[in-house]
Amino acid sequence: QVQLVGSGGGLVQTGGSLKLACVASGRTFESRFIMGWFRQAPGKERELVAASSDSGLTTRYAPSVKTRFTISRDNSKNTVYLQMRDLKPEDTAVYYCAATPRPVLTGPYEYWGQGTQVTVSS
Repeated sequence: QVQLVGSGGGLVQTGGSLKLACVASGRTFESRFIMGWFRQAPGKERELVAASSDSGLTTRYAPSVKTRFTISRDNSKNTVYLQMRDLKPEDTAVYYCAATPRPVLTGPYEYWGQGTQVTVSS
């Protein structure tokens, strides 16, 4: 079993920052798993925002966030973070953390967190 618990969402003004965290647990989870963040805004499809290999040396970002967001991992805590800076109203969405044992950053992802709301006011 693998459980993912995300946190850190909230309300922030345009240009502000938030840091999301996701803690993985369960006997099936291994630090080698790829971990990533997805988001889904109302009326839009879920999209991959950022993903990271276990070492953090291989990462992938959506073009719209590449210069503003940073994904990082602390494998000693089984935790993945998403540091978001210079937030814009179009970043408003529910953010989900995810994990997969497959060595491909784009997925498919098998395990999902519950989601945390990020709202950016204009």
